[in-house]
Amino acid sequence: MTVDRTAPLQEHLARRILILDGAMGTMIQSYRLQEADYRGERFRDWPSDLKGNNDLLALTQPAVIREIHAAYLDAGADIIETNTFNSTTISMHDYGMESLAPELNREAARLAREVADEYSTADRPRFVAGILGPTSRTASLSPDVNNPGFRNVTFDALVATYTEAAHALVEGGVDILLVETIFDTLNAKAALFAIQQFFDDSGLRLPVMISGTITDASGRTLSGQTTEAFWNSLSHIRPLSFGLNCALGATQLRPYLAELARVADTYVSAHPNAGLPNAFGEYDETPEQMAATIREFAESGFLNIVGGCCGTTPAHIRAIVEAVGDLPPRPIPTIEPQCRLAGLEPFNIGPETLFVNVGERTNVTGSAAFKRLIKAGDYNAALDVARQQVENGAQIIDINMDEGMLDSQEAMTTFLNLIAAEPDISRVPVMIDSSKWDILEAGLKRVQGKPVVNSISMKEGEAEFIRQARLIRRYGAATIVMAFDEQGQADTEDRKFAICQRAYRILTEQVGFPPQDIIFDPNIFAVATGIEEHNGYGLDFIEATRRIKAELPHALISGGVSNVSFSFRGNNPVREAIHSVFLYHAIRAGMDMGIVNAGQLAIYEEIPAELRERVEDVILNRRPDATERLLEIAPQYQAGEAAVPEKAQEWRSWPVIKRLEHALVKGIDEFVEIDAEEARQQSERPLHVIEGPLMDGMNVVGDLFGAGKMFLPQVVKSARVMKKAVAYLIPYIEAEQAEGARRSNGRIVLATVKGDVHDIGK
Repeated sequence: MTVDRTAPLQEHLARRILILDGAMGTMIQSYRLQEADYRGERFRDWPSDLKGNNDLLALTQPAVIREIHAAYLDAGADIIETNTFNSTTISMHDYGMESLAPELNREAARLAREVADEYSTADRPRFVAGILGPTSRTASLSPDVNNPGFRNVTFDALVATYTEAAHALVEGGVDILLVETIFDTLNAKAALFAIQQFFDDSGLRLPVMISGTITDASGRTLSGQTTEAFWNSLSHIRPLSFGLNCALGATQLRPYLAELARVADTYVSAHPNAGLPNAFGEYDETPEQMAATIREFAESGFLNIVGGCCGTTPAHIRAIVEAVGDLPPRPIPTIEPQCRLAGLEPFNIGPETLFVNVGERTNVTGSAAFKRLIKAGDYNAALDVARQQVENGAQIIDINMDEGMLDSQEAMTTFLNLIAAEPDISRVPVMIDSSKWDILEAGLKRVQGKPVVNSISMKEGEAEFIRQARLIRRYGAATIVMAFDEQGQADTEDRKFAICQRAYRILTEQVGFPPQDIIFDPNIFAVATGIEEHNGYGLDFIEATRRIKAELPHALISGGVSNVSFSFRGNNPVREAIHSVFLYHAIRAGMDMGIVNAGQLAIYEEIPAELRERVEDVILNRRPDATERLLEIAPQYQAGEAAVPEKAQEWRSWPVIKRLEHALVKGIDEFVEIDAEEARQQSERPLHVIEGPLMDGMNVVGDLFGAGKMFLPQVVKSARVMKKAVAYLIPYIEAEQAEGARRSNGRIVLATVKGDVHDIGK
């Protein structure tokens, strides 16, 4: 029977740093148990070896487990962990003991509960954390290097095994559920899904602790995530604490714990190993050494809960108790709400974030080329499409497999599995895009990061909308909400706002959906169709966006930008102008992101004045004949496409300084080495070319980007031109230094903000 001890737990956490116990496996090894000890009488004739199945000792050697718990409580532990690290059907499969999983969890919890109760007093309660380990399989990694799309476990199987384990732990009397030693975030998402499902079904609520494992000096989990991406992916459950354990010693863990303490608005825990293992797999860090490092953690304000993992003993825990006993716990910071997405790396969208580009080419409904690749089963080439989008500046990639001649669910899961094996793609978040709920849900079960669902709406009524939203929340995703209700799509400003306002209230008040994870799509429709009722479509979107941002706090705005120019399909120059003008005004009204084709974006100030004026007349509905006036001049730009190469060469007659600036702004690298050489010959030193015309050109790019007149994919192209020019000049700079003609002014270190627009600043 579980007694709710959440209130005293919270009370003690507010006052002091709580102490978690140390290693269970290390202590079991000290007993030097043999095969017969593991078997006991009950499993004497079991057909497979059982030595090493430590969790089984709750049934065959309960006195040993009881002694270990008592030793840690004697040392000063406030929280002891159940001996259930492998007590899941998946992990017990290795011993053929799947059916024992519920009993193992229940009995281990009961043992820990009894010992904790013996040590508890009115002013010093002791708590039991029910351990849910990572299992022996990984949902986001293939065990077969030759088949990266293969998985040996499904999300649903993980949910089932974790649900069974959580239920038994609670029956046994735990106070907390601790999902620990997480090396694959998708496994942990399944555990948290199971816990939330169990809570909802049972009506019980227990505090949940989460603890991940940074595997090595890369600073990432085994499945590739950084610390902040790991937080972004799992914080949706609003855990009691979030922490790190295992793999590293305290010293090596410090930078990642510091990062977690910075971003987490929960309590923070740490239970590191006793240093790194030596050549014999043993841990050499003494209690005093480990305690000194952990005291520094506490002095730095990193800790609320601390204990030990592999190699630690009651002596380590006693030393830690003494080291942190006089230090205050870390205060939980107040962090401004942001949409915090993640691939392998975090992607946060806040008030200072410039327009977010969502790549649209991995979409079978929007790209004929991508559809051909998927239908042909050419997933390697399809991955290249995704990779190219990321390289060209897409910060999120939209993936859509809705095609009548495809098994869309299979295509979605296959592609997401393959992306997980490509770090240069999976570093960015994905947008799972489908009009069918079963495909959206299949995608959610394949993504370890925090994705965006595209999309849900109220077209099937509030009940289905709420059901889907609750599941999206449980899977740990943000969602796009279409301005679409039971009456149809919203096409006027008032209807767009009214539907979004209604959805916002339902999501925040009934579902508990964080407003910063709600992304409204108020519907971008084609303008200049010749139908009078459509004349206001552009302005209606812009003004609805303005109202949503003003009246629905923290919600974001997105849309499919290519829709707005659909009337001019086949006329790329006009379409590009429409996209850029529309975005220029929509971004000013508050549009945060858009699904765009980076190849169909003109630079706002580079659009011919006449074309720009007439496009703005259409977008802003400034005059009744706006469509006719744009149609008048559109053919000359379409006809001009063939003449572009000839006209484009005009800039080659400009002075070299202006040519370099033009090349940078336009992202043209064809002539940059020729121009860099000409500029070098005109300059006193090769470095002056970089400090002069090249930096001047990049300053123009920066100004246009900051003003919303240029977009990230274009800036990426500019950066490549700059890189090529600098690479050309470096040998001349090095030759000058080698000649000793100039005395060096010394070496400097240049730093940029981590993750800042794909490190373009570097």
